[in-house]
Amino acid sequence: MPFSPAFRPRLIDALRGYSRDRWLADVGAGVTVGIVALPLAMAFAIASGLKPEAGLWTAIIAGFLISALGGTNVQIGGPAGAFIVIVYGIVERYGVANLLISTACAGVILVLLGLFRLGTLVRFVPVSIVIGFTNGIAVLIALSQVKDWLGLSIDRMPGNFFSQVGTVARHIDTFNPYAFALGLACVALLFIWPRLFAQGSPVIRLLEGHSVRRFARVPAPVVALVLLSLLAWALSLPVETIGSRFGGIPQGLPAFELPAFSWDTVRLLVTPTLTIALLGAIESLLCARVADQLATDPHHVKHDPNQELMAQGAANLVVPFFGGMPATGTIARTVTNIRSGATSPVAGMVHAATLALIVLVGAPLALHIPLAVLAGILLFVAWNMGEWHEFARLKHFSNHYRLLMLGTFFLTVVFDLTVAVEVGLFMACALFVRRMSGLFRAVPVAEEATGAPPQAMQGQHAPHSEPAPASATAADPDTRPVARWRLHGALFFGAAAKIDPIVQAVETGPPGMDVVLDACELVALDTTGLDALEQVLKAVAARGGRLSVVNLHEQPRSLIARSGFADRLAAQGGASVDV
Repeated sequence: MPFSPAFRPRLIDALRGYSRDRWLADVGAGVTVGIVALPLAMAFAIASGLKPEAGLWTAIIAGFLISALGGTNVQIGGPAGAFIVIVYGIVERYGVANLLISTACAGVILVLLGLFRLGTLVRFVPVSIVIGFTNGIAVLIALSQVKDWLGLSIDRMPGNFFSQVGTVARHIDTFNPYAFALGLACVALLFIWPRLFAQGSPVIRLLEGHSVRRFARVPAPVVALVLLSLLAWALSLPVETIGSRFGGIPQGLPAFELPAFSWDTVRLLVTPTLTIALLGAIESLLCARVADQLATDPHHVKHDPNQELMAQGAANLVVPFFGGMPATGTIARTVTNIRSGATSPVAGMVHAATLALIVLVGAPLALHIPLAVLAGILLFVAWNMGEWHEFARLKHFSNHYRLLMLGTFFLTVVFDLTVAVEVGLFMACALFVRRMSGLFRAVPVAEEATGAPPQAMQGQHAPHSEPAPASATAADPDTRPVARWRLHGALFFGAAAKIDPIVQAVETGPPGMDVVLDACELVALDTTGLDALEQVLKAVAARGGRLSVVNLHEQPRSLIARSGFADRLAAQGGASVDV
C-alpha cells in the first residue's frame, strides 16, 4: 500500500458546526465515562503487576491523546483488560523498565502502520482466532483475580496457567472469608444494579414519580466500589486494601522520566513489543467497528483505521515516559460513552479531564478500597469480555473453524498470546491453502479430431471470459488429435500437483497430440502454477504436439505475458500470440 503522511484527527471535522447542545451532551457523557474508568483503571494496573497510579495516568494521558488525535468520533482509549495477561507476563519476565521500552517501541510500530495505511491488514486476522484468544485472555484474567478474591496470602502470582493453579491450591488454607464475601457482593451488585432500574422492573414501578432514574445513571462499578469500600472501612474488615499493599496513590502529577534505553535491550524485547502492537491494533480497530455499529448520532462518521492506529501509537509512545502501561480502545467504556449521548471526540477528552480531577482531589480516599472489590470488578469484566456462546455454536461450523478457535484458546491459556496468535495465523494460512487447493480442478473435455485449430485458438474467446487468449497453433492440413481440459479455480502452489494428470495423459497419449487448456474459469495463477504449465508445455513439445491456453482472465494473462511463457507458446508453432 502507498505511503501517506496524511494526519487528520477526527476532532477537526467533528468541531465543524459544533453546537452548545452537542457540547453539553459530550460533557455529560465524558463525566460519566470518567467515573466508570476510575475503578477499572486501578484494577487493570494492579492485575497487571503495576501500581494503581500507572493505570490511572494511562487512562488520563492515553485517553486524552486517543480522543484528540484518533480517527473515531466516540471511542474511549485507556488500559484494557486484554492487556492484563500480556503486561503481567512482560513485567515478570523483563521487569517494569523494559515494559515501558516495549510500550514505546510498540507505539512507534503503530504509528508506522497508520502512516503506511496498513490499518486494513488487521482485518485479515480470522474471527475464529480473535474469539479464541479473547476467551483465553478472559479465563486468565479471572484466574489472576482468584488470589485477591479469596484473600490468599501469596506474595506474587507466577505468570503461567499451571503455576498459578498450583500456587492457589498450595495457599488455599489462607482463605479469607471477608475478602471472598466482598468480592462476591461486588459481582452480585454489578449484575443486579442495571436490572434494578431497567424499564418495567419492580423498582421502577414501586418508585414511579420519584427521582429514581437519577440513581440508574450512576455506573454499577462506582456503586460497588463506593458502597463496599465504605462497608469494609466502617466494619474494619480484615482485608487487604490499596493502602496496605501500595501505600496509597500519589496526589499530584506524574513525573516525566526517560527509561534506560539501548539497542541491545530493544533486540531482546522484539517479541513483547510486537505482541503489544498487534493486540493494541486488533483491540482498537475492533472497538472502533463496534462503535460504528452502535452509534446512532447523525453526526457520526465511520472510523478511519489508519488515523486511529496513528493516535494509538502516539498515546503508547508518550505514556511510558509518565510510568504508564499499554493502552488501546476499550469496548465497555466506548459503549458507555455512546449510551451516555456522546457525539464527538470531545467526550473522550472530557473523560480524561474528569479522571484527572478525581485523582488530583480524591487520591487519599483510595487508601481504603479493598482489593477484593477490585477483583470482583475484574471477574465481572472477564465474564463480559468472553464470548462464551461461541463454544456452543461450534457444532454449526466446520472442523477448520473449530480447530482454529479451540487451538488459539488453549494456546492462549496454556502458553501465551504471542504463541497463540503465531500458531493460529499459521494454521489459518495452512487450512486456507488446503481449502483453496481443494477447489481447483482440471476437468478433461471429450477429445476431438480436427483439421484446423479450434476457433478459440485463432483469437476468438468464449462468452463470459476475458478476450485475448494465449495460444500457439499453426494451420496443419493433417488431421491431428486434440485433447482439451478446462481449468477451474486458482492454480497456485497448493494446487499445482493437480496438473500432473495432464502431463501423464500427454506422455501416454498418441504422438503429435495437441492440447488445449480452457482457462475461462481460471481465476488466479501464481509462479508455481505457471511452472506446472511449463511442465505441460515440455511434455506436449516432446511428443510433437502443440499447447494452447485459451480464454484467459486478466491476472493469469498478465503473468503469462510478463514471464515469457506466451512467447514460448508461440515459438512452438511459429504463430503469433496475442496476450
